[in-house]
Amino acid sequence: MPALGQAALDLLDPQPGEHILDVGCGDGTLTLKIKEMGADVVGIDNSLSMVAAAKAKGLDARLMDAAQLKFGEAFDAAFSNATLHWVLDKERAARAIWFALKNDGRFAGEMGGQGNLATLRQALDAELVERGFGPPTYAANWYPSVEEFAEVYEQAGFKDIDASLIERPTPLEHGVAAWVTTFRAGWLDRAGVPHDQRQSIAEAVADRVGTNVADYVRLRFIMRKPK
Repeated sequence: MPALGQAALDLLDPQPGEHILDVGCGDGTLTLKIKEMGADVVGIDNSLSMVAAAKAKGLDARLMDAAQLKFGEAFDAAFSNATLHWVLDKERAARAIWFALKNDGRFAGEMGGQGNLATLRQALDAELVERGFGPPTYAANWYPSVEEFAEVYEQAGFKDIDASLIERPTPLEHGVAAWVTTFRAGWLDRAGVPHDQRQSIAEAVADRVGTNVADYVRLRFIMRKPK
């Protein structure tokens, strides 16, 4: 995901001397790019291992949830790549980011949007049903339409929201089966799938899809907190 985040980073357009918050910094790959552009950047992530990896790059990375941001400082801008679709407490996260920004601060980034991974997710659910497992009844991700996304952030107080959906078919380096066992492990947990059956299910999903190209749909955005 960091390798695909350059377009969102270009939208942020970090300036030297700016104080920038990276929401969901992961291992700090894009955070480091922001720093190298001359900005003072703080990264947050709710994964201890990711925070440790970012710190190993010499970054100011902190263990923190996107919906529970607590800072003694305010930021000129905020950035987020491939993170917000994992944050189901979306209204709280939007408000937390709003409070973290200075007046007239901007927020730019990218996340999964409406239709993201629809083919892969449908293939997995179909395989689960055939094997007698009921897919979870509640979503693991928030993949909003532009209208849904804008409504959440407008209610948080943001203005001048510019968002768009971008289809971006992306080859999966390690294949569909690895995507299932890694990125849908939580889904399999909630469906009650034993670990000794997961590889077989993952391989069956790969056969159903018949390609290692993931049907990503990204929602790219920029907005501003009023003066």
